[in-house]
Amino acid sequence: MLLKLMRYLNRKKTVVDFGSLTTAVPVSRVFGLDRGTPINRYYIDRFLAANAELIRGRVLEVGGCDYSRRFGGDRVERCEVLHVAADNPAATIVGDLTDPATLPAAAMDCFICTQTFDCIFDLQKAVQGAHHLLKPGGVLLATMSGIGQVSRYDMDRWGEYWRFTTASATRLFEPVFAGGVAVACHGNLPAAIAALQGVTVEEFPDPALLDECDADYPLIVTVVARKG
Repeated sequence: MLLKLMRYLNRKKTVVDFGSLTTAVPVSRVFGLDRGTPINRYYIDRFLAANAELIRGRVLEVGGCDYSRRFGGDRVERCEVLHVAADNPAATIVGDLTDPATLPAAAMDCFICTQTFDCIFDLQKAVQGAHHLLKPGGVLLATMSGIGQVSRYDMDRWGEYWRFTTASATRLFEPVFAGGVAVACHGNLPAAIAALQGVTVEEFPDPALLDECDADYPLIVTVVARKG
């Protein structure tokens, strides 16, 4: 009986082509930015496009206004830029999400916060800070890394501390936003492998495969959280 089971399992095995997995050197150490569009950016853009109608009024974004302009368009009445240090000339608000005293209170209709919570050690205070700066009815659009390479740029400047699952994101945001939270994951096994290697969207052999979601391989975790 055991021998029959082993033969059955052997027939079911997937043939693996290891290819460049036989080297410890990735295709790109900067997520593919030097080659094209990073895989994680594909999911971030897709998430913001799906929630574009929420990007309106007075919009806050971290680091710059690129996403606000691209996805909010004419719905954006005013774009604000949050940065933790005063060395960013685009910053209109120099503040720390973990310190509400540095943030405007109940001022924003939308807060676009991509790949930022990864780099904040005190997560609970940061989520409370995001809630603090939103108007009643305002919306946080956040993306965070699931499976992912360390961003050396961020690590060397302010640190990179966390990777997320849908479970951790739900437990983190729901108590602060009183249940007005939608959490989702994006990605699958080949997308995760490609992202870790630094392979780009343009180089991915089957772009349609990127749209398949496998919850066991979350490359990006996204949160839509509305302030009650």
